[in-house]
Amino acid sequence: VQLQASGGGLVQTGGSLRVSCTFSGSWFDIYAIGWFRQAPGRKREGVSCISGSGSTTDYKESVKGRFTISRDKAKNTVYLQMDSLKPDDTGVYHCAATRLCPYELDYNGALDAWGQGTQVTVSS
Repeated sequence: VQLQASGGGLVQTGGSLRVSCTFSGSWFDIYAIGWFRQAPGRKREGVSCISGSGSTTDYKESVKGRFTISRDKAKNTVYLQMDSLKPDDTGVYHCAATRLCPYELDYNGALDAWGQGTQVTVSS
């Protein structure tokens, strides 16, 4: 399994971005795919996760109502639509594959796969 994140960029406060995670390998449907972010001087933060079937989603409290995660089975891709962005959302966004969405979006444990991230910068 390999994952590739893309779609980051620079945006002003209140703007929107959509980041994508492309999955390469077999059995896309059995993996929950999630996003975590890493910023200098800050701990790794789980942001969102979607189950393999797409029926269950989870979000970090501070992004609820602003971020939407979805998956496209035909394209083996997971998307994270980010609206009303804030400077605190700045970081490198990585996608990761696990069999189930981690409890409390804790991505500090073992991951089945994760890839290089994409930089998201929100200017004030």
